[in-house]
Amino acid sequence: MHSDNQMNDNEIINLENKYLASTYSKIPFVVTKGNGSTLWDTNGEEYIDCASGYGVALVGHCNPKVTEAIKIQSEKLLTCHCSMYNETRANLLNKLLRIAPNSMNRAFLCSSGAESVDAAIKIARKNTRRPGIIAMTGSYHGKTIGALSTTWNKRYREPFEPLLPEVTFASFGDSEQIREKVSNKTAAILVEPVQGETGIKPAPDGFLKEIREICDENGSLLIFDEIQTGFGRTGRMWASEHWGVDPDVMCISKSIAGGLPMGATLARDDVMQSMMIGDHSTTFGGNPLSCAAAIAVIDYILNEDLVKRAESIGNIFKNGLDKLTKKYKIAREARGLGLMLALEMRFDVRNILRNALKERVVLLNSGRTILRFLPPLVISEQEIKQVLNVLNELLEKEEASKFENNSSK
Repeated sequence: MHSDNQMNDNEIINLENKYLASTYSKIPFVVTKGNGSTLWDTNGEEYIDCASGYGVALVGHCNPKVTEAIKIQSEKLLTCHCSMYNETRANLLNKLLRIAPNSMNRAFLCSSGAESVDAAIKIARKNTRRPGIIAMTGSYHGKTIGALSTTWNKRYREPFEPLLPEVTFASFGDSEQIREKVSNKTAAILVEPVQGETGIKPAPDGFLKEIREICDENGSLLIFDEIQTGFGRTGRMWASEHWGVDPDVMCISKSIAGGLPMGATLARDDVMQSMMIGDHSTTFGGNPLSCAAAIAVIDYILNEDLVKRAESIGNIFKNGLDKLTKKYKIAREARGLGLMLALEMRFDVRNILRNALKERVVLLNSGRTILRFLPPLVISEQEIKQVLNVLNELLEKEEASKFENNSSK
């Protein structure tokens, strides 16, 4: 029963389709509420969320500590440009840099992951006085012009060329190819410790250490994109900790403010100091509301030991996915770290996504054949078992259907 001013699903969908730019692949799912790892639609149906807004709701939807911090800050001050000082911002910087890799002791605050990558590119070029950036095949760093220039997928890049000059790509995991491409024009090497959009692919052992050595030898900067991997997602505070390698510059965003728009570019002091007054700025970066939310997120991660929890409960999830790959021929491989996981199939996964939604489970894909799992770190073991049960039933039906189709040909 809807009130006079409450829209039904069709009205909501039609209005978004009519007025919103058609740049998103949308599913007919109207979300009205979220709490923890649960979403609700307009009919009050519950869904287990294994997407968390592409990794944003890391501490859970409407985390009570985060929403409390937002409420308190919203009654004090919403905006304060970085040309002035603010206690909430100062508190966040202190907390953020305390949990950052040892090499990081300066931050530029912005509003998104793509912005943090754009800032990193400018920092690297200003610091080294070189133009070149080496990014990786399979990379995804965002869709603003700067970030897009370092994103691998040609489908994203080609309609907007020419992009930034002096950007080249090397094979992810191939340090020898990077050695061949690096030169005295290379400002930085940009890499995700775990590639997200291309299918949850962790860096091969030794690779990050080798490119760290290449950068040191060549006078280039090493930039890690931890936008999707940071804040405990992979079972370490930062994914690079799995390999014991520190960057010179690090890009973070997504989960930093519990759902509010925020990003940051962290760097070594000597690297960041090359940026002078006026070199870079953003109106909303470091606003007190997002800073208050980010403080609450960091405190919650530490107080609830979510990093360790991501590792332990992620192992349960990964083991369940491994069993599915052994059980079903249509499943190719399970991979990932912590609660950043993927199940690669031997066929298009669109049916799985649609049918999982019918079973009240929200999943993501990476390309055509990969299911991606980025649930909140507060997801329960019971919820993970429910997700695995749903996947088991769906894969059983898909495999039976495919063998039946093949036998009838």
